[in-house]
Amino acid sequence: MPASVDLPRWRWRRRADEALRAFWSESLPSKRSHWRDVEFLVLDAEMSSLDPEEGELLSLGWVVIRGGAIALDTAHHLVIRPTNSVGQSATIHQLRDCEVAAGVDAAQALDQLLQAARGRVLVFHHAPLDLAYLDRLCMTCHGAPLLQPHLCTLQMEKRLLERREQALKRGDLTLGSCRRRYHLPDYHGHNALWDALATAELLLAQLAHRGRGGKLVLKEL
Repeated sequence: MPASVDLPRWRWRRRADEALRAFWSESLPSKRSHWRDVEFLVLDAEMSSLDPEEGELLSLGWVVIRGGAIALDTAHHLVIRPTNSVGQSATIHQLRDCEVAAGVDAAQALDQLLQAARGRVLVFHHAPLDLAYLDRLCMTCHGAPLLQPHLCTLQMEKRLLERREQALKRGDLTLGSCRRRYHLPDYHGHNALWDALATAELLLAQLAHRGRGGKLVLKEL
């Protein structure tokens, strides 16, 4: 579990607008909470570039894990209208200019995400990239980074394999490769909602594996 967000939020509080401060005011689960008692918002994003300084968010997908199970009625997918062409990135995520042109504004997408994320721990498969985009957007719209507790299933798997002293090869930590180690089926990748669902399943498999024979609390993740 990442370090407490209390100090970073305090440092940014004067620059954050009222909407973001209201989001931060929502109570968060204790690090001593059993993981089944925690609500997670599992997120994935598609973007036009792997460089947050150059690219734009094109879609967001998320789903809630509640009571140790995926709440499918919370699954949500947003296509986001960029200011520039999607360019060559369309070959990866299959989102064309004509499709994203009908999407929501990035600020509207962020506001919907803030509503969904209230009081929940965020989960990504590759947190640094997704958070770089979300923090940049949050800075533009609300004056400060998102600063919400999060987990990264990629890093969780990396730590597990390192503890086993297993040599890591290129591709070993992709979402598909991690899922196959838990005998989870392959998904069609690069759709934000499908990848969020795939990440949620991976997280539950990881937690079930680690939680055998004991009480696994949030601070241990």
